Amino acid sequence: MTFTTEKIDPDIAVVTASGKLNMVAAPQLRETVRRAIEESSPRIVVDLGAVDFLDSSGLGALVACLKTARQAGGDLRIAAPSAQVMMVLQLSNLDRVLARFDSPGDAYRD
Repeated sequence: MTFTTEKIDPDIAVVTASGKLNMVAAPQLRETVRRAIEESSPRIVVDLGAVDFLDSSGLGALVACLKTARQAGGDLRIAAPSAQVMMVLQLSNLDRVLARFDSPGDAYRD
């Protein structure tokens, strides 16, 4: 699993994930998002377009990251989830909690 971070606005960072978001990668995601928030980007987009597997640990990490972002006065949104990832989000009802967008650029157009 790899993560890259890119600032697209002074207070918005896109964390791009690729690979399997599982119990091994979940702590890395939490740390990557925490660092982005500390670097003055409380609004986070997690780009899931290249994630081909998501398990309960990955779900927990996304919820923990959402909580961290909101505690910092921001928010966390997801972008471009694959069909498999979307199915897991729907089965867990987290599709109702995590705002989903087609692309990272669309996530904060409001």
